[in-house]
Amino acid sequence: MGYWDLEEGKDCVAKTWITTKVATAIGLVGSAYHIVAYPPETAVEALTRATSGTLTMAAMGAIFGMATCLSAQAREAPDDPTNYFIGGCASGIFLGARTHSAITGTTACLGLGTLAMFTKIGKKEGWRLTGPPKL
Repeated sequence: MGYWDLEEGKDCVAKTWITTKVATAIGLVGSAYHIVAYPPETAVEALTRATSGTLTMAAMGAIFGMATCLSAQAREAPDDPTNYFIGGCASGIFLGARTHSAITGTTACLGLGTLAMFTKIGKKEGWRLTGPPKL
């Protein structure tokens, strides 16, 4: 069962679990690339950097999943793309708090919120990024 298979605004724990797993995998890959691009001096430094990046992404995924689902429940509008903006914005605010930067938090809130909202709109309207055009 995938993220899009679950009903919006229902089963928040399952949706949050899925977003957390995906974000953790992205964090692991990103951390691996970061370690290769900027080699650490010790194994402990490599482990610390990998753990920090992975846990940050995992937390952002969990925050996105939970905020999106809870806003769908609270607003009683399960298919509204605004719920996805709220979830993305909440993740961006966490990133700003993690980096101790209001500018980073504001930018990430707007960027991730907008990206999530357009992802939901695209899913609802059947947008495609690859493949032959529909005529």
